[in-house]
Amino acid sequence: MILALGFAGLVGYASISDYKPAPTTLVFSNKNARIIPESKIYTLIAWNIGYGGLGRDMDFFYDGGKQVRPQKKIVKKNISAIETFISRQTGIDFFLLQEVDKKSRRSYYFDEVAKIAGLFPGFHSSFGKNYDVFFVPVPPASPLGAVLSGLQTLSRFEPVLVIRHSFPGNYAWPQGLFMLDRCFLVSRYRLDKKRELLVINTHNSAYDDGTLRSNQMAYLKNFLIREYEKGNYVIVGGDWNQCPPGFNPEFRQNLMDKKNRMDIKKDYLPDWQWAYDQKIPSNRRLAAPYDEKTTLTTLIDFFLVSPNIEIKKIQGIYLNFEHSDHNPVKLEVKLKD
Repeated sequence: MILALGFAGLVGYASISDYKPAPTTLVFSNKNARIIPESKIYTLIAWNIGYGGLGRDMDFFYDGGKQVRPQKKIVKKNISAIETFISRQTGIDFFLLQEVDKKSRRSYYFDEVAKIAGLFPGFHSSFGKNYDVFFVPVPPASPLGAVLSGLQTLSRFEPVLVIRHSFPGNYAWPQGLFMLDRCFLVSRYRLDKKRELLVINTHNSAYDDGTLRSNQMAYLKNFLIREYEKGNYVIVGGDWNQCPPGFNPEFRQNLMDKKNRMDIKKDYLPDWQWAYDQKIPSNRRLAAPYDEKTTLTTLIDFFLVSPNIEIKKIQGIYLNFEHSDHNPVKLEVKLKD
């Protein structure tokens, strides 16, 4: 009876305190932001840093492993290594990061958002919250606890506007009380002739039967079409939790993960361009610590760009999943006249 009352109290409080974001949330605004150059080649990096808790030695309970969180010293080491890598990426104009913790028990309450922003004092940093739960009660023997995490976009240029857009749908009650509230973060930059460059940081759903991801992709598609029809330039990057259309892996040394594989439909946006490096996996399974010979890997981190943008180079950066369960992806583009 005590256990039942305790669980009922937990669910009740979670229902009252549940983070329910609006369809759109203003993150930043400056109508006087400067016009950015159009002739420049822009360089972007997208990386899910796994909050510093999903390094090569980690197996995660939610993915079939046993561990909930690594030791504090390991998380600290991972975060430090992630910061070192990011700080050495000279010439990058935009960083699109996912799973950046602000105040979470799983990462020992390190403020990763502030630490990463501090690496680039001249850059603009925006944070879009997508996980805000006072207590995640699983697994029962060692609960994950409080989580405050989300997307972080760093840019060399100051945006006119940054808006958090909620993806539609979520898990059913009560599971949805303790899951992520997925979103994409839109940063707008001024161009001449009243046009804009939109840089979108996305992190789509995982662990669902595909319904949530399909609804999210339909919602995003409508948004992208509207913006392109205005004459704007659009770049979307991040962790899509699905493979790009027609993806045919050519991994040099890793095994491809075909379990529960979900691909974006080929006719999603026919005239738009998908940018990915088919030779470098961007994500690994967390059922066991990473082993190059046996761990299943896939490619779910990539970019989508509008037809008025020219792709100059796309490169997966192989970090051997040392400090995150994802590898970063680097893109170079140029805006067409």
